[in-house]
Amino acid sequence: MMGAEEQHSLISATASGPALLDLSWSNGQRATIDLGQMLGDDAYAALRERSVFEAVRLGDWGQSLVWPGDIEIGADSLWLDCLSAWGREDTRAFLEWRLRNGFSAAAAAQALGISRPSVVKYSTGATVPRSIQLACRGWDALKAA
Repeated sequence: MMGAEEQHSLISATASGPALLDLSWSNGQRATIDLGQMLGDDAYAALRERSVFEAVRLGDWGQSLVWPGDIEIGADSLWLDCLSAWGREDTRAFLEWRLRNGFSAAAAAQALGISRPSVVKYSTGATVPRSIQLACRGWDALKAA
C-alpha cells in the first residue's frame, strides 16, 4: 500500500449500465468505468445479474465498493481504472510500477535517483516524464535479469 499522499476515497458510486459505474472521488474527480472485462471472471459472476450490480454501495471510509454476497473491489484498483478512463496511462503505469515493487514514495525516489516530492507529484497526477517511465522499465528489466 502506498503512503497517505496517494489515498483516494470514493464519495459516491452508481451503476449506470450493465457493467458501468459512475464514480465520484473525494478530490472532486469523476469517471465512468466499465467493469465488463472484470465481470467475465467467475469470482464476479454474481455481478452479471443487473439487480445485484445495481446494489453497489460504498465500503468503510470510501475505501472500496461492496455488493451483496461479500463482493468487494478496493478503491486503489478502481482509481487505476479511472486513470485509464481519463487517459492518464503514464500515471497508472507509474503507480503500478510502485505497487509491483512495493515502493513507498521514499523507496521509489531512491530507486530512480529523484526526489521524494517528484515521486509524490507523479503519483498524484502530474505528467510522468518519458525519462522516468523508461527508468521504471529499466528497473524492472534489471530486476528480472
